[in-house]
Amino acid sequence: MKTRKKLWGGGYGKATAGIVEQFTQSVSFDKRLAPFDIRGSIAHAEMLGRTGIISRKDSDKIVRGLKTILSDIEKGKFTWDESLEDLHMNIESELTRRIGEAGKRLHTGRSRNDQVATAFRLYCADASRRIIYAIRDLISAIDKVSKQYKGKLMPAYTHLQQAQPTTFDLWLSAYREMLLRDIARFEDAASLAMASSPLGSGALMGSSLPLDRKYTAEKLGFEKVSVSTLDSVSDRDFALELLFASALFQIHLSRLAEDLIVYSTKEFGFVKLDDSVTTGSSLMPQKKNPDVCELTRGKSGRVIGNLVSLLTTIKGLPMTYNRDLQEDKEPVFDSVDTVILSASAMSLAVNTMKFNSERAESAIDPSMMATDLAEHLVEHGMPFREAHETVARLIHSGVNLSKCVAADLEELHPLLKGAFNRLSPHESVRRRSKR
Repeated sequence: MKTRKKLWGGGYGKATAGIVEQFTQSVSFDKRLAPFDIRGSIAHAEMLGRTGIISRKDSDKIVRGLKTILSDIEKGKFTWDESLEDLHMNIESELTRRIGEAGKRLHTGRSRNDQVATAFRLYCADASRRIIYAIRDLISAIDKVSKQYKGKLMPAYTHLQQAQPTTFDLWLSAYREMLLRDIARFEDAASLAMASSPLGSGALMGSSLPLDRKYTAEKLGFEKVSVSTLDSVSDRDFALELLFASALFQIHLSRLAEDLIVYSTKEFGFVKLDDSVTTGSSLMPQKKNPDVCELTRGKSGRVIGNLVSLLTTIKGLPMTYNRDLQEDKEPVFDSVDTVILSASAMSLAVNTMKFNSERAESAIDPSMMATDLAEHLVEHGMPFREAHETVARLIHSGVNLSKCVAADLEELHPLLKGAFNRLSPHESVRRRSKR
């Protein structure tokens, strides 16, 4: 790695050691903040020109230069230099090379501390919105399949033991509710990221220059300027909020994936996953493995780990900014990439799966209507605890409810007269669904 003069290196007599440059550089990963960093820099440059801190001419020149750099970055024509540490120094160095002395005025009244906090907030808000789009795609897939198999019976489980009858669309609706909560959390994460602008906070104590922080906050879409400059350069609550929302969303995806893995086994056979979302075995010709679901389940570990990673990084930091906070970005970038990719893959899995309604309905054991019989007894005056015990004794005594006829039930207990329709899984679901 070629060592170059640092923009902060005016008082240094020795070059940074190569291993230190390699260890401290962040441009290899933080360059994805470039569009957001340049948005912040354009707003800052315009503000400097409006307030007369720099000339309008220089301000306009800076803005034009930044836009051409952004265009080159988007086209993949920009060369990143790790010896310049991060994306901020890369962009400022290239700006000065392109437009001359005016480029040196961009950083007036600003520190990398408030600069990166601003760019990172803009990124997190944007990422939250992109994740919401991915969740909505998954909800659309759930809605489509739910409509296709509406009312088709299947067993529902507690403790992975048969519990009560349900329908395929009601089972899917549980995940729909989870995903709606996820959307609300990501909306909150985006709002928190844009709640206050750190730009103008400087390294920690702001600036003696007459900066117009309200202008840049409004220009960038923030609700207001931050109250405490010391807090705003070191605050990463917004990133943790995004990481928590991502971790819980990935957990919800993992639960859906686990159900599909189980329900697609030969032993269950309720669901058939499409060939496009399964893979084969290098040895066993018959295998179709639910790799999309398994990887979705597996990736929950890394997304949870990213949340724990940043929590651990922040937990012991003294006020205010510390270089440890360079470690905030990779966990966030990885979680955002992972949940969007997982959601897209699971959307395809759900959208293309087939439900075997005959197999699922045939798996419903009549004992799953035991609660229905108990509730019939309650409706005829028996206390619930007594009704629960009465039906439990019948079930555990070996009574085969699948072979019972109406007269048999009345023989078992007088109050079970007229309860025969309670053994119907359709009736069981109907009575509960209308509540």
